[in-house]
Amino acid sequence: MQRTLAIVKPDGVQRGLIGEVIRRLEQNQLSIIAMKMIHMTRIQAEGFYAVHRERPFFESLTSFMSSGPCVVMVLEGEKAIARYRGLMGATNYKEAAEGTIRREFATDIEKNVVHGSDAPETAAFEIGYFFNRFEILR
Repeated sequence: MQRTLAIVKPDGVQRGLIGEVIRRLEQNQLSIIAMKMIHMTRIQAEGFYAVHRERPFFESLTSFMSSGPCVVMVLEGEKAIARYRGLMGATNYKEAAEGTIRREFATDIEKNVVHGSDAPETAAFEIGYFFNRFEILR
């Protein structure tokens, strides 16, 4: 079993898409083993996305991610990272496959509804950023 972090971003929360994202996770045998709603400060968003600090989109990304509530989740399942990334679709929603969350609900490359870890090492860091071991139910 593998774990990954999933985030319903501020645009997804604001547009009432939390339930739709959860429905798709559950339909694809990804178990939610931790979940909470948070509102990141700018400093917290900068810490989470520190790997992108030198990229031109860092300022707008951290501003967006701290603009409203998010739902953060720990998912568990067989090949959870690849399976969740498949459900999300490409970062650029215009390139995302039909039927993916981003293709169906994103409004631009940044406001693409969801975030997911891209590798086991990233997942470990990201899960630890938002959850302590007592909050994860397995």
